Amino acid sequence: MEESKIVVKETEHSSEISFELNGKPIKLKVAPTVRLVEILRDELKQTGTKISCGIGRCGACSVLLNGNVVNSCLTMVYQVNGASIQTIEGLWSEGDGLDIIQKAFLEEGGFQCGYCTSGMIIATKDLLDKVPHPSEDQIVEALSGNLCRCTGYGGIIRAVERAASEYSS
Repeated sequence: MEESKIVVKETEHSSEISFELNGKPIKLKVAPTVRLVEILRDELKQTGTKISCGIGRCGACSVLLNGNVVNSCLTMVYQVNGASIQTIEGLWSEGDGLDIIQKAFLEEGGFQCGYCTSGMIIATKDLLDKVPHPSEDQIVEALSGNLCRCTGYGGIIRAVERAASEYSS
């Protein structure tokens, strides 16, 4: 696999970091004040990761960092040195297309405007990787860091339940 090398917002305090993004090695030279969400969207073109509140309250920027859901708007890029990151784009499979979770969100109407959807799906993946058959209370708790202003959550919860019924980690 070829390694991507990118120089981003370099300053005299820049440092080189490397990490894995959706299974591909990335190497950056970057200033310490750059947020992960900015690198993902602006430099690495992972635009499924959304910027909304910018202060970690909405979950639209959620990604998996070493298998745990984090808000990429609160994560500085230097904190991911040596880490593995998965974005919504990383759920796509060449052979299968959409992930089971993504299909469930489509089939159950787990989105309306779609802005929160990638964060909801990432939170769902985190949950199902840890608790393959969650209760409704566990689903609500796992999604509590993600806000949706459109759907009323009924379709989202049904989507998670549907994905859980078909999911194997």
